[in-house]
Amino acid sequence: MPNELSALVVEDSPMMRQLLVFALSRVKQMRVTEADDGVDGLRKLATSKFDIILTDINMPIMDGLKLVKRVRTDPTHKDTPIIVITTESSEEDRQRALSLGANAYITKPIQAPIVIAKVKELLGLT
Repeated sequence: MPNELSALVVEDSPMMRQLLVFALSRVKQMRVTEADDGVDGLRKLATSKFDIILTDINMPIMDGLKLVKRVRTDPTHKDTPIIVITTESSEEDRQRALSLGANAYITKPIQAPIVIAKVKELLGLT
């Protein structure tokens, strides 16, 4: 039996966060922790290790791109897969997120099967 997996969902919209948590609940053995902005996300990362991080870009206090940058400079989490989920659909935004260290970029509105497939792919569950 595989060990429990953990995901951190960083999203300021409660409805969007709920959608992501619901999608991730369909991945076997996945425990989900929620954060409502980048600072809250960093707080959660300071006390726990996660197998994967999903983050929005546009959030108050600290946006998702700053979060990606901070995670990539943290020795504990530098190799944790990060999926950026955002309304920003320009190629420039996508390239910026990926160059900062995001592993995947999904634009909203999200489709649960796409999110689940990407999470499984990045965690080697496919």
